Amino acid sequence: MVVLSDPATRPEYVTAAFTAAQELGAKVFQIGVSVVPSWQTVGVTPLKGLTAAVEAMKAADMVVAFHIVLFTRELREIMQAGTRVLMVIDHADDLERLFPTPALRRAVEAAGRRLEAAREMRIISEAGTDLTVKTGEYPVMIQYGYTDTPGRFDHWGAGHVHTFPNEGSAEGTVLVNVGDMVVLPFYRYVQDPIKLTIREGYIRKIEGGLDATLMRDWLEGWHDPEGFAVSHLGWGLHPKAQWNCMALYGPERCLAHGRAFAGNFLFSTGPNTQGGGTRVTPGHYDVPMRECSLYLDGELIIDRGKIVVGDMQAT
Repeated sequence: MVVLSDPATRPEYVTAAFTAAQELGAKVFQIGVSVVPSWQTVGVTPLKGLTAAVEAMKAADMVVAFHIVLFTRELREIMQAGTRVLMVIDHADDLERLFPTPALRRAVEAAGRRLEAAREMRIISEAGTDLTVKTGEYPVMIQYGYTDTPGRFDHWGAGHVHTFPNEGSAEGTVLVNVGDMVVLPFYRYVQDPIKLTIREGYIRKIEGGLDATLMRDWLEGWHDPEGFAVSHLGWGLHPKAQWNCMALYGPERCLAHGRAFAGNFLFSTGPNTQGGGTRVTPGHYDVPMRECSLYLDGELIIDRGKIVVGDMQAT
């Protein structure tokens, strides 16, 4: 087992990882990098160019990563070698509260099977969202908080399912409403509605007040039109994840909560490399939305933010 850390990693997490590995009978060592990755630079990793470190992790059974490794070529190489990867980046209180359970895994796997079988996803809301995408071109990805099979990634505290829409298939309107969350890059509750007009897989127009200006400025600031592409779409299933996490605990406590709270629809923009695509861009926006209804091939799965199919309820 490899423990992957950086200068901001909590020392007690490293100690706990070594203790757990030794109790399990694993051979364990630590790789420390010199730079702290950020959600604001998705796809950039301090492992870039560290071939020896990447090769060591490819030779391991498991990597426990105490920083963000998503959307990177290095993570794909490590997973393709059969190494399983667990990302642990949340506060200790949240690791305890969001500890994975068999019921959560069953619900997430059931959601994954439903999404794999579907070929169309439609999302509507009373606020004005009406978005339709085709699915099947990219794999379905599920997270329930731990990984016990070769080549699989997960995030402790997670509980959600997502996929990437078929290229060019996203059509419609997304209305990000007051109280919806921007968990990347700003960690804020939306204060005024954002209207997104989407055609042929890309955001063509962003309308609204301050929050629309923030989104437009962020995406335009990268000078890369690929940041306006529709990226991963999915929904949360964790019954203990909290939408009000930022109000209760502060922005730094919403890494898992915001993406996983049950019944949210997660809309995002930008890269699709995590699903095997070729779109590489730092223009990534993650927006968990409340009170949306979600249909798979015409079947209602989530009704105004409430999961309505029994096998997806992780009670």
